[in-house]
Amino acid sequence: MSRREASDRVVVTGVGWITPLGHDVEEVWGNLLAGKCGIGETAHFDASTFPTKFCAQVKDYDYRKYVKQPELHEGIGLNTAYALGAASQAWSRSGLDAYDASGDLNHERLGIYLGSGEGSLDFDNYVGANLHAWSADDREIESVKWAEIAKQRFEATREVEQEPNMPLTHLAMEFEAMGPAYNCLTACAASTQAIGEATEILRRNDADVMITGGAHTMIHPFGVTGFNRLTALSNRNDDFMTASRPFSADRDGFVLGEGAGIMILERYEHAKARGAKILAEITGFGSTADAYRITDMHPEGRGAAGAMNKALADAERGVDDVDYISAHGTGTKENDSIETKGIKAVFGEEAPNVPISSVKSMMGHLIAAAGVCEAIVCVLGIRDQKLPPTINLNNPDPECNLDYIPNVARERKVEVCLSNSFGFGGQNDTLIIEKV
Repeated sequence: MSRREASDRVVVTGVGWITPLGHDVEEVWGNLLAGKCGIGETAHFDASTFPTKFCAQVKDYDYRKYVKQPELHEGIGLNTAYALGAASQAWSRSGLDAYDASGDLNHERLGIYLGSGEGSLDFDNYVGANLHAWSADDREIESVKWAEIAKQRFEATREVEQEPNMPLTHLAMEFEAMGPAYNCLTACAASTQAIGEATEILRRNDADVMITGGAHTMIHPFGVTGFNRLTALSNRNDDFMTASRPFSADRDGFVLGEGAGIMILERYEHAKARGAKILAEITGFGSTADAYRITDMHPEGRGAAGAMNKALADAERGVDDVDYISAHGTGTKENDSIETKGIKAVFGEEAPNVPISSVKSMMGHLIAAAGVCEAIVCVLGIRDQKLPPTINLNNPDPECNLDYIPNVARERKVEVCLSNSFGFGGQNDTLIIEKV
């Protein structure tokens, strides 16, 4: 399918994910095709006084069963724990474990590019320090007193492990990756941007293999408070299993999720030389900024359309080549209507003919990790010639009048997929993923 020279081609040889729908590639994929929902009442903290009392959480998960040396990873945050599980799956499925054991893998040409966010915050001790250092007379926090209390209460390892760069650090140790190492945090577009930029690293021959994707959890009091104050979250507490309703007229916000997704990308020639099973190819990447507002997409979807056009141009594809769009599809009033406008602007008369779906309707919004999971959906859709649905789409928005694969998965010939991610603040990234 690719129109590139073999030396410029970048292929996918492994995928893995840890999500609210499970911890195994086939389990999660089966649940997506079956239209199952991973949303439940918030358990990470007491959310009984919050406007939104539910989310999509990873359940019954222990990273230790995925790693070779658990002692290297003691005290990690949830972001890193999820990344380790997803990466372990992707690494094994790529066959790199056996290749590495043979001594043939050049670790100096094994790189990592993640789009990961922060881990779980030490909320109780942080708030406790604030309260104990508060001066009611001066109506301010006494900084010296705060530092004294924080020194007593805070645990150094836990504080460090909250940082967005730590998943990369632990993956580098776990896989002895000594090549290029980057992490970006461009909000909800982060892991899609990471995949695109990892692709560019491989194209310019700065590495042979890249571990890429992302991990994130914002299911903590600060995260939920922030999104509630922005009125971005659904408040459908009486019917939370159907609360994520992308493209529906009665949608009232997104459902916060968490997890990780990892892809193993390789130079085509490297993958072929070692006899790897190639799952798909990354043929196009487009990235733009809205240059509009920090809290809004451009109302005409100019940034979204720009990213799609750039990705198609990079892949040397026309709109009539695209068999499926993995939508950003958050379930907010603004995103779904603007993404639809962007798709119409790019695809024109072809827009109604392209199947589109949003898996956020089932697994919630994984924020920095959302894009990679939606890209993995494209890889598996190409493999199985099946497309997951957008569930809870029973009352379509008249402004969102495209084919969003409502409620039931669909069998279809799938060779070229487009995957969208649009980050809060106006970051837009699009991938083209193709059958090899």
